[in-house]
Amino acid sequence: MIQALKMAESENGERPVSDSLSSWREQPTIFECEGCRLVGIAAVPVKPVETGVVIVVGGPQYRAGSHRQFTLLARHLASENIASFRFDYRGMGDSEGNMRNFEVVDADIHAAIDTFLKQVPSVSKVVLWGLCDAASAALFYGHTDSRVSGLVLLNPWVHSEVGSAHVKLKYYYLNRLRHPSFWRKLLTGKVSTIVSMQEVLGAIRQVVARFINKGSNKSEIGNNSFVLDFVDRMLYGLKRFEETALIILSGQDTTAKEFDHLIKTNSDWAKASTSSRISFLQIPEANHTFSNALWRHRVAARTADWITKNKA
Repeated sequence: MIQALKMAESENGERPVSDSLSSWREQPTIFECEGCRLVGIAAVPVKPVETGVVIVVGGPQYRAGSHRQFTLLARHLASENIASFRFDYRGMGDSEGNMRNFEVVDADIHAAIDTFLKQVPSVSKVVLWGLCDAASAALFYGHTDSRVSGLVLLNPWVHSEVGSAHVKLKYYYLNRLRHPSFWRKLLTGKVSTIVSMQEVLGAIRQVVARFINKGSNKSEIGNNSFVLDFVDRMLYGLKRFEETALIILSGQDTTAKEFDHLIKTNSDWAKASTSSRISFLQIPEANHTFSNALWRHRVAARTADWITKNKA
């Protein structure tokens, strides 16, 4: 199966795995998580620094990433002497098992770290790197494992109907009202007044409902206990993570705007995110998946620089 993986990686445009000495090499591996076989790829420099990176997958995605971002990130890190490990969750890509979402992948991440550290013994601690709901998963997990020494979180997923409504009102509807082209379309019948007003009123209702139902975002279990929703779990994880974190936000992304809105308007999130342990980078022109080569390079370079200065 490993030989088949080597061929598949090469056929999909990835660098062929080589056992010869070079600046770095890629090594596929199969590892186990709760009875399922998972597939991972380690990018290993000749002399890796002490801190490696485990690239956590977000959304219905596999180890290459959108626009092959995870593959390219791993190779950039390797060129900077930083080893990394990217892998498929159970139920995704080439891994066995049932598909699962970001809220239930702690075991997968734990197994990946175990495998990575065995495969690259000179690495003793890891940074979890995740985009979108992978950033959420990293926050769930990071504080539970002493081997995790840092987090790189890109456009963390904190979606809610209220947050989405705020973003739409601030960045979409109000901007539309400022543009003459909107009024020209409205006056010429190219935009439905009824539909537009329904959308605006719907967003306003969501915002108002927040204040009416404030504090009701927890689900009761039994008589006296509560389960945190996923955004509260992220905050819980951020507060308890005692190491440093780098948060990277895209300027042209509603997910990033929702996160930015949350940390500016929620006092608990504002306090946690202004800690001296957390640094930010915004790439104003970037979209959610950093589809442009320049944006991807900025992310990779900033990640490597941050690890070298703070973790290596």
